[in-house]
Amino acid sequence: MTSTDDTTIERDLPEREFWPRHIAIIMDGNGRWAESRGLPRSEGHRIGGDAVQKIVEEMARLGLGYLTLYCLSNENWKRPEHELQFLMHLLEHYMIQQREGLRKHNIRLRVLGRQAGIPAQVWQEMEETKRLTEHNTGLQLCLAINYGGRQEIVDACRAVAGRVLGGELELEQIEEQTIAGHLYTHDIPDPDLLIRTAGEMRVSNYLLWQISYSEIWVTQRCWPDFSEADLHAAISEYAKRKRKFGGLTTMPAS
Repeated sequence: MTSTDDTTIERDLPEREFWPRHIAIIMDGNGRWAESRGLPRSEGHRIGGDAVQKIVEEMARLGLGYLTLYCLSNENWKRPEHELQFLMHLLEHYMIQQREGLRKHNIRLRVLGRQAGIPAQVWQEMEETKRLTEHNTGLQLCLAINYGGRQEIVDACRAVAGRVLGGELELEQIEEQTIAGHLYTHDIPDPDLLIRTAGEMRVSNYLLWQISYSEIWVTQRCWPDFSEADLHAAISEYAKRKRKFGGLTTMPAS
């Protein structure tokens, strides 16, 4: 990773107490960005990887706590084989290339999703990068890979059912917190802000449980064009929102 200039002007950002603690992003539009320029879709994914690097570094520099990126859904396996192979190659390359940068910026890597279907070599590199960063105390970078929100809830329900069958838990003891405690994200806060690029107005099976009360910010920009300034704009817009969580008064920022 290359470091962002620390002299970046932040005068347009609101006071830190109004910033989101956890931002989740649906990185949409890589293919469309490439096709609009007469380029192969793989080039859009490659440039999209550069955008990931920029935004991760900026999040770390700002001192935000959590960033969750939707990298590969469990439905993306329907894409052409050559595109999937390129995505796996890109993911493996990222895991190796960015280790030093993650260490330098004190970023901890986490992965959300199922292992099934991920090539063994790619999974091995992911596990190694997780291991090397597990003691970092800054930004937690969560990559949703082979992930689906419904799939995650199914996995949580299976885990809870197993505890009931094993006699660890009574049926009447199952509450919302019980399910939440078995999600992939059980030990991190829910996203305060969900960003989606490329103008699509849907959540695409992403963090369905966790985004129940997230603020949503959509930009027409495709992901490869998403910049630090766009991130600042999303944070500023979030700070203007009144989060009531079903009540009548605004709740404090998380």
